[in-house]
Amino acid sequence: MATETAAPAPGGAAPRKAALASWIGSAVEYYDFFIYGTAAALVFGKIFFPAFDPAAGTIAAFATFGVGYVTRPIGALLLGHIGDRHGRKKVLTLTLLLMGLATFLVGCLPTYHQVGLWAPGLLVVLRMFQGLSAAGEQAGANSMTLEHAPADKRAFYTSFTLSGTQAGLILATLVFLPVSALPEEQLLAWGWRIPFFLSAVVVMIGFWVRRTLPETPAFEHQAAEGKAARRPLVELARHHKACVLRVILGALVAVVSTVFSVYTLSYAVNTMHLPRAAMLTLLVCANLVALCAIPLFAALSDRIGRKPVFIAGALGSGLLAWPYLWAIAHANMPLVFACGLLLSGVVYSAANGVWPALYGEMFNTRVRLSGMAVGTQLGFALAGFAPTICAALQGNDPGNWVPVAAFVTAAAGAAALTVATCRETCRTPMAELGKQV
Repeated sequence: MATETAAPAPGGAAPRKAALASWIGSAVEYYDFFIYGTAAALVFGKIFFPAFDPAAGTIAAFATFGVGYVTRPIGALLLGHIGDRHGRKKVLTLTLLLMGLATFLVGCLPTYHQVGLWAPGLLVVLRMFQGLSAAGEQAGANSMTLEHAPADKRAFYTSFTLSGTQAGLILATLVFLPVSALPEEQLLAWGWRIPFFLSAVVVMIGFWVRRTLPETPAFEHQAAEGKAARRPLVELARHHKACVLRVILGALVAVVSTVFSVYTLSYAVNTMHLPRAAMLTLLVCANLVALCAIPLFAALSDRIGRKPVFIAGALGSGLLAWPYLWAIAHANMPLVFACGLLLSGVVYSAANGVWPALYGEMFNTRVRLSGMAVGTQLGFALAGFAPTICAALQGNDPGNWVPVAAFVTAAAGAAALTVATCRETCRTPMAELGKQV
């Protein structure tokens, strides 16, 4: 395995510019990705799977949401190779354009009543392209910010990628709030298309910001010395299998996010008949809290370590799933808001804000993007089907929320246990990263 020599220390405005570009790019990408999840929870079962009974239609709509996670590992293999072989910036441009095109085309799709089975079929194809794009986005943005960041603030700077993800979810939900207030007939006829058409605007903004972003010093240093990995995936498989497995299992903490933002939205609105606007408002408020909490927890991990912050966030999220689901099942809106804000806005942010640095620091520059992309996307692929699994666990019994809570707790607990086996890297120099077993 080739050794990594020290690159010039990052300096000047580059770390801040990289963090800003990652924040905006992630907001754009995940606006596109999350409007699909919101639409799947609220309308897709009715317009693409109307021949099913309501419960089966919801499961089918959630399954198309999960398809985006199935193609993520494929995108991780392809985009990880490009990023480690040819540079981070190329990947970030490609993912942005691919996501924007796929999302815009979803808004152009005919419905089941217009073209029959072609409608859900085309929906699945476009969701697959969204998944391919998302596979490289976070790994590319995290690698970019990690390699630009000062040594003592790596978690803080990489956390802006996840803050951007939260901003994308906020934007997606805000766009859906007025759309969801339309009469049911208008919402299903044309209103649901508006958020997808607006993706063209946000993609252009993201592309404009990223076009002048410089390549990272660590990658440029390796490329100049002729040490960039020619076959990063082969090197990853030979020397970093244990770290990839840790990332896969650690990424199961994302079950908390997909269940909160997709499954519980559908459960509350479609099953328990809680106000749609109130639940969408909760999503916005929780993510506004997370925007502040994520960088604070990341900064804390720069001081005390990645592991204790991540583990506390994962275990706390698994425990808070119980009172949150109980509150929804009993239509207790004050408790729904309190538990939802604490769960998604505060506690989950501890794990969510730390994992970009935690996972990125497991690998050296030669395979960092590939390692993060492959590991996270395999884990996220499992998390992507969490809403489908939860809907199946609940079945047709509105009060059957206990198996769902147990499933979320098990996933979060597995992530915490895995991270407990990792080496602490918060004070490890960049050139020494990736040497740990």
